[in-house]
Amino acid sequence: MWSPQNLLFIFCFALSGAAAVIHVSGYEGRDVNVSCSYGEGYESYEKYLCRNDCGNSDVLITTTKAKKNKYSIYDDKKRRVFTTTLSDLSSVDAGKYWCGVTRTGKDIYTEVRVEVEPDSCCDRSTNIQSYEGGSVSISCSYESEDQNNLKYICRGKQPSTCLQQALITSDNKRKGRFRLTDDKESRKFTVNITSLTQEDSGSYLCGVHRNTGLDVFSAAELEVKEWCCVKSNILTGTMGRPLTMQCPYPPQHETNRKFLCKGDQRNNCTDMVTSQTSGQTDLRFTLQDDVSSSSFSVTITELKADDAGTYWCGSDSQWSPGNYTKIQLLVVFPTSTVISTTIVETVRSQQPISTHIPSKPLKDPSLFHSVVFIVPAVLLPILIFALVIVCKYKCYKEQGGGVNMNRNKTKAADAEEAMGGADIYENQEVVAGSMKGSSKKQSTCHQYVDTGGDQQDSIYQNFNITDDIYCNEFYSKGEKR
Repeated sequence: MWSPQNLLFIFCFALSGAAAVIHVSGYEGRDVNVSCSYGEGYESYEKYLCRNDCGNSDVLITTTKAKKNKYSIYDDKKRRVFTTTLSDLSSVDAGKYWCGVTRTGKDIYTEVRVEVEPDSCCDRSTNIQSYEGGSVSISCSYESEDQNNLKYICRGKQPSTCLQQALITSDNKRKGRFRLTDDKESRKFTVNITSLTQEDSGSYLCGVHRNTGLDVFSAAELEVKEWCCVKSNILTGTMGRPLTMQCPYPPQHETNRKFLCKGDQRNNCTDMVTSQTSGQTDLRFTLQDDVSSSSFSVTITELKADDAGTYWCGSDSQWSPGNYTKIQLLVVFPTSTVISTTIVETVRSQQPISTHIPSKPLKDPSLFHSVVFIVPAVLLPILIFALVIVCKYKCYKEQGGGVNMNRNKTKAADAEEAMGGADIYENQEVVAGSMKGSSKKQSTCHQYVDTGGDQQDSIYQNFNITDDIYCNEFYSKGEKR
């Protein structure tokens, strides 16, 4: 049932000869502008924006007070257009509004429809993969009525800022690494991106600008993978021996040129061998293509030290994914053996110790020579010293210098021999004296020999060569008168 106020408003609106409905759209959290024109002669009149029945409580803002809450208004009297801005839109802001011009009697009204959409896109997206250093094409479809409209692409998922942050538009079809082409017959525009890096991964929006309402978008997700990690192998070869590398390729590349090149970067490597033998400089490299297994092999007949490094084998000059293999080649020396000895093992067992040097990847050829020649030079003085000790030890035993000394030697000979061994033994004492009375046994290593006379001559010898071989002995001799 219509209230008197509603009937009055409708009656006044009908008499005002209102213009067509104005449609305005905006995104949640963003701003939207509502622009309304008015006739000549009303420049100095008050303007306002209202909702519902436009009663006093429904008036949101007037030109008398230019800013109120989330609303602001500006009157361009030269163009005879006043514009109201609605900030921080939310879903409750969607609906019907009225632009009003205050005048005596009946006000002038213009109907406005405001639509509020979420600032995100889209329910579905196209997934695209590519690789570092390569290129990619993102295709975007549009409706027939948009053939002549502006097309563009931006990063992210926010439609509200996409046009302002566009990477490229149809007005400027080439910009840096980006190129845009528009096929109006198929109603599809394509953006090509070259020299890809992993930073190019992420979300993209294809946009079509419309004069009324919101722009139309479609979404794409781009993943740029690390180029070198599709297929990667590590091989180890022995210097002077042959080595074979295996390189698979896509079956559709059966007739493509196959190649193996060397270099740290795949886009800056030197061909070592190709399926087209012309121009090959190193005849040690041979290439054999096996079409039945969709692979080819490269054999190096005799490895050299400088063959170590990074190799790339492929079947497409454009280096598309799956058309190459990265090979890291390590070169080692043949197994080598050197003999080294130590003092302890030489003295105790007199057996040489053999030390095996395992094969290691070749990095510096001079390293091998340092092992062969420098190590023996360091051990030479130690070996000589050890041999001298052994020889003296053997000679001493042969001359009777051990515990089985000749007890029939004279006192002078015993003393002379004891003093003569000073270069081998650290402590020696020769003690001669006469003792009276009977002798007494002092220890297991000390002996007295009593001849029964008043005088006794004793010889004490202390051999302190090692802790486990020699001990002290007393030899006593005497003569009776």
